[in-house]
Amino acid sequence: MLEKYDYLGIINDRLNNILRLENGNAGLIEPIRYSVLGGGKRIRPLLSIASGRINAADFDAVLDIGCALELIHCYSLVHDDLPAMDNDDLRRGLATCHKKYDEATAILVGDALQSLAFEVLSAPTLNLPQESKLKIINLVSKASGISGMVGGQLIDLYSTGQELTLTILQNMHAQKTGALIRAAILSGYLCGSAFSLDKYNTLSQIADSLGLLFQIMDDILDVTQSSHTLGKTANKDIINDKATYVSLLGLEEARGIADELYREIITDLSRLKNSAMLQEIATIVYKRNH
Repeated sequence: MLEKYDYLGIINDRLNNILRLENGNAGLIEPIRYSVLGGGKRIRPLLSIASGRINAADFDAVLDIGCALELIHCYSLVHDDLPAMDNDDLRRGLATCHKKYDEATAILVGDALQSLAFEVLSAPTLNLPQESKLKIINLVSKASGISGMVGGQLIDLYSTGQELTLTILQNMHAQKTGALIRAAILSGYLCGSAFSLDKYNTLSQIADSLGLLFQIMDDILDVTQSSHTLGKTANKDIINDKATYVSLLGLEEARGIADELYREIITDLSRLKNSAMLQEIATIVYKRNH
């Protein structure tokens, strides 16, 4: 389905349009385009589109919201790679932003991408009722801020070299990784004209499980794939002495949990009408090799 409709091509075209060179200072737009358009799985916009299908949402609206979330995700990657954070030289098979340009530029790129994301979310051209816009902006703000991605990153940063319990590890990644995935799914659903609290709560639970599955697979791939396949430095978590599901549980048990999560996600999604695309994305997350 994803290949048939070329959703990746549509998403990349929209990102390219948002990041037109004439939109700002070339000295900033160029490294922004480098950081956003240089590859990526586009999981978050795909999730927004797929979730919107469950609620017959306007395609252009969910596309823009998904792209806004992708901009936030890309900003987080640029900042995560900085020497003061994860200190990485490779991202998506290319030199990281601060290596290609410099650290100051990379910081400004991240700052600009975050602001641009909310510009997209609040644009008058976004075809949604104002109440829906506000709900989505509030949802994305929380997912990307203190109680979401940034808060999870802080825990991750200062837990290096520490022994974490499984509960703490899950809470950390629910914020760092899971929050934006959850926001993508729920905001896509909120773009539709109908609303069911039961469906919303069900999607929220599925989103939490998918975020956990995504992180466990990341941890597994980090120790089983090469840097060339991953497009980033392999064994980085071991090098940085970070707690992961693999280091805490072992590879076999981590795989077992991933298997169980995947089966639960597919079972829960199969009960929702028009969820085929979401099921396909869950399968991509589960079976990916990078």
